[in-house]
Amino acid sequence: MASGPPLSAAKLYRPNRFVSLPAELNPDTYDTSLEKRRAEAERLAIRSRLKRQYQLQLNNPSPPVIIENPALVRWAYAKSENVYPTFRPTPKMSFLGATYVLGPLLFWFFVLKADRDRKEKRIQEGKYKRPFSVFC
Repeated sequence: MASGPPLSAAKLYRPNRFVSLPAELNPDTYDTSLEKRRAEAERLAIRSRLKRQYQLQLNNPSPPVIIENPALVRWAYAKSENVYPTFRPTPKMSFLGATYVLGPLLFWFFVLKADRDRKEKRIQEGKYKRPFSVFC
């Protein structure tokens, strides 16, 4: 007696008596292929199992110290560990980085140098009397 392959989550999923099948999975609502409906049912089954597991952990009379939400864990991983899809080092990004770092430094260097040179020239011409100051 050989048994067939195990049933997929989409075939095992049945709406319970409290929650009906969503309108998105009703074949009368739209006309899509059977594979697409099967994939949507599979995703819905996975989501409902994860939601049930999370609700059971949340409403447990003696809950664990940390209740992990798998969706939140995936999101945190995508934001912190998996950086490459959101940033690629390109020549444009290198140029912008150098501009934002070196640009203000060079700007203030030339502004302060020009002010110092102008003051020094006025001192040498005798048109500027230096005030006595400990800090200048």
